[in-house]
Amino acid sequence: MREAIMGPANWRGPEMKDDKSWIYEFTAENIAEIDGALRNVRSLGKTIETMTREDFPLPTVAALIDHTRDRLENGPGLQLLRGFPAERYGKDDLRIIYWGLGKHLGTAVSQSARGDILGDVRNLNIDINSPQGRGYTSNQKLTYHTDSCDVVGLFVLRTAKSGGLSMIASSQAIHNEIARVRPDLLDVLYEPFYWSWQGQEEPGQLPYYQQPIFTVHEGKFSCRYVRTHIRSAQRFPDVPRLTPRQEEALDLLDSLAASTDFHFSMMFQPGDLQFLNNHVMLHSRTQFEDYDEPERKRHLLRMWLAVPNSRPLSPALGTIYRDGRPGAVRGGFPSRTGKLIYETVGSIE
Repeated sequence: MREAIMGPANWRGPEMKDDKSWIYEFTAENIAEIDGALRNVRSLGKTIETMTREDFPLPTVAALIDHTRDRLENGPGLQLLRGFPAERYGKDDLRIIYWGLGKHLGTAVSQSARGDILGDVRNLNIDINSPQGRGYTSNQKLTYHTDSCDVVGLFVLRTAKSGGLSMIASSQAIHNEIARVRPDLLDVLYEPFYWSWQGQEEPGQLPYYQQPIFTVHEGKFSCRYVRTHIRSAQRFPDVPRLTPRQEEALDLLDSLAASTDFHFSMMFQPGDLQFLNNHVMLHSRTQFEDYDEPERKRHLLRMWLAVPNSRPLSPALGTIYRDGRPGAVRGGFPSRTGKLIYETVGSIE
């Protein structure tokens, strides 16, 4: 029988919703410093592709970013930075600001085989249940899931006309509840499942792979879960069918995450910066309706980050992360062309 995994990331929704310590409000001094860093990048003639961390100097905000990084790995696993006046800036300046903050937090990795390392989260009317469906290209309701990196960051430029509620749950707390009520199913979640690459595989690679949902390595827990990718793998005739026990285990995980005992929800505001540790957090989003005008449609920027204080990972996660050493640059999907893309508003292949 597996033991419960304790620590500050073992929280339940109601307590985290009432605890505002994970929300930091930018001060006027913070905003002025970030604005000064933007002006420095502009004065140097740098672009997102050429700018370095040193080109975006943050003498005091860097301490806030260090604190955020520590809370993500050693605290509750989430942090919200709120109150940045996004409406004052143009799109290109907001990209530089977000990229500069990301440079201080970690190293961005590619979010698809196209090589996009600064991704645009917009509704492109792509069905998430299609063979190449990805949640960030759809306005459909998302199931609880993780992203394929240590830390996922979202920078909110514009919100939807309605909907788009962000929902977060601790996978560590869900793990512990399954250990309490159905330890037999917990064992199933430590065993390999077949996953679809969703079109992100490298040339010559099989379109599916195996990976467990839960792992513990060198005392560190990690969860990786995207049920739509597991379901999608079932379309391949040479992939074994999910067993009734596997389906039951996934159903239990989903039902716990969807319970208000375990998750809490928040509505984004323009200027919000949300960061989540994928190893201990599950996240979801409700369906949303966009405005008709293109310039008012919901628009978020996303980064997948490898961070220098990350945990060691099990070799069972090596297919996606490739390097399990703590602090390694890992995760994401290698670019097929070797090129990196810093804007992906258009069609997604």
